Amino acid sequence: MFKGRWEIIEKVASGKSHYSFWRKTPSQATVAGQWFDMSMSPGNPSPQYYAAAPLIAQQMKRSTDGGFNHGLPVTPSNKYLERFLIMSASATGLPMPYILADYLLFYPFVDTGTTDTQTLDNTNTLPRYSSGVGNEIMCVSVAGSVGLQPTFQVSYTNSDGVAGRLSDICTLSTSTINGAIMSNTATAAVTNIPFIPLQSGDKGVRSIESVTFISGTDVGLLSFVIVQPLSTSTLIEQTAPSEVVPLSHQAGLPQIYDDAFLNLIVLPNGSLSGVAFHGEIVTIWD
Repeated sequence: MFKGRWEIIEKVASGKSHYSFWRKTPSQATVAGQWFDMSMSPGNPSPQYYAAAPLIAQQMKRSTDGGFNHGLPVTPSNKYLERFLIMSASATGLPMPYILADYLLFYPFVDTGTTDTQTLDNTNTLPRYSSGVGNEIMCVSVAGSVGLQPTFQVSYTNSDGVAGRLSDICTLSTSTINGAIMSNTATAAVTNIPFIPLQSGDKGVRSIESVTFISGTDVGLLSFVIVQPLSTSTLIEQTAPSEVVPLSHQAGLPQIYDDAFLNLIVLPNGSLSGVAFHGEIVTIWD
């Protein structure tokens, strides 16, 4: 791990760094207080839609799914996030908290229209963070519901390898847009948390075994996604880009694994439809 700024400057000077520019312009009419998965928005990197065989776990990788360009594989070296920046061309939807995450595994097309237990196929396992520590679950709308707010619960294996652990009972948001993160823990209209609360004492998730809708149904489809949060901050206003420098702002530099799929989830303060976001990502390796 890097001990000071001088070590980072040394790596940049020796060519052991990568700089990339990105842009995203959501087409979805997000709402205030509703977490949103920006990986499904147009721009560069291209959007991804969690399209695969229903209920079968799919690994997410830079080489196959896109995501922010953090450079080529550097093994046997270790790569780290040195800087992440985001700015907006409009004040609409700001202030906006955001989380940069490594998207690991997704389970596509969970049906909100049945109360039967939907068993998930885990032939494909986590490509990174295989211990499960720190991994979170988010559920993303991929075919809009009509806002009936049924409740559901997730059965998963925790980071200790214990299967059959149960999440809190969650309530779907009333949102109908693709990309909306849907897992309320109350009957509010919009999602006030980004991740599904785990059973007490659990430190993370290795896999999801099933999803069951308990009370009521709807007509939408969801993808359940396991992610590892890497960095969080807030874009406060149009005139001031938000820059995260982990060496100064966090306890240490998050490691960026080879072929990691990186993207953002955001909490807008209104509709982001047509709002252009631009940013930079810089990685270094030892």
